[in-house]
Amino acid sequence: MTTPTASMLKAIQECTLLDDVEREDPTTSDLEAHMAALTGKEAGLFVNSGIMGNQLALRTLLTQPPHGVLCDHRSHIVLYEAGGLSFLTGAMPTPLVPKNGIHLTLEDIKPQVVLGDDIHTCPTRVISLENTLNGMILPLDEARRISTFAREHGIKMHLDGARLWEAVASGAGTLKEYCAPFDTITMCFSKGLGAPVGSVLVGTTKDLHHARWMRRAIGGGLRQPGFISAAARVAVDEAFGTKGDGSDGWLRTAHDLAKKVEAMWLDKGGKLVHPAHTNMCWLDLDAAGIEVKQIVQAGEEAGLRLFGGRIVLHYQAAQHGEEILERLDRVFTKVLAEATGVSTLDRVGRANMYSAE
Repeated sequence: MTTPTASMLKAIQECTLLDDVEREDPTTSDLEAHMAALTGKEAGLFVNSGIMGNQLALRTLLTQPPHGVLCDHRSHIVLYEAGGLSFLTGAMPTPLVPKNGIHLTLEDIKPQVVLGDDIHTCPTRVISLENTLNGMILPLDEARRISTFAREHGIKMHLDGARLWEAVASGAGTLKEYCAPFDTITMCFSKGLGAPVGSVLVGTTKDLHHARWMRRAIGGGLRQPGFISAAARVAVDEAFGTKGDGSDGWLRTAHDLAKKVEAMWLDKGGKLVHPAHTNMCWLDLDAAGIEVKQIVQAGEEAGLRLFGGRIVLHYQAAQHGEEILERLDRVFTKVLAEATGVSTLDRVGRANMYSAE
């Protein structure tokens, strides 16, 4: 887990502590303006969490029922936001399974989007995408294709970009390029960046005015948020960088480490659930016959905090990359041996024999 840094704590000591509900706090306002400039949008809004940012965005874009939201079946807004999409907006979600197993394409969306005014249907009013999703990158060209189609049919576009920083740092596109196809975008300051709390929602001035209103309605207005928005600004500048393409930040180091973890697991005969595009490595524990509690326990014995087959790396972990790789090597060797009853060498040999056939 990322933790706040000494430079973030120093920024907290020097921040302003005025009322953000009344828009009086320079530290928070400066962060919002900075994020708007980085993303090429008109305005920004500091929010308590990515969930709040997503829900405020959807509540703003969905103006009058009946309305539906089309999204990936693995989307955070469907699986991990406590049903907020339904009870805060009254919208019907349409979760789709991407045919390529990685990201939605226009070809996935076209047959499922609901157009027209047939009173028997629930029209699609928003397409909500996620980048990254399980660490995997939505290509910029695909985001543009889907956005062009959506705009031709009067459909709004939202991006859950909690980990968009990672996609950009990988070289897939700049923040401005990735945000241009969308009406609203959320980004998280804590996931991967290390800030103690907070996310940002960016979009048009009109949409953000309404979102600010809704933030107040659900109790999300903050009186003196300078101490957390100050830390968030440092997190962006240091971990992601100041240039908008992530080239002067530290996130890429975690991507390199994730690739090494992926290679280590594959070399031992393991399989993956998803490819490691950025800072996540997804081990297929089911294919290896490994239970989650086995790898969690093995991780604890090696001094690593694991939650199962989803291994998330970050720039603070990358500073101890060699030590982490050594510990994971012991973990992988142990759990694979327990699952199969054969040595790692035998396992790799058999994998190579099967692939040769």
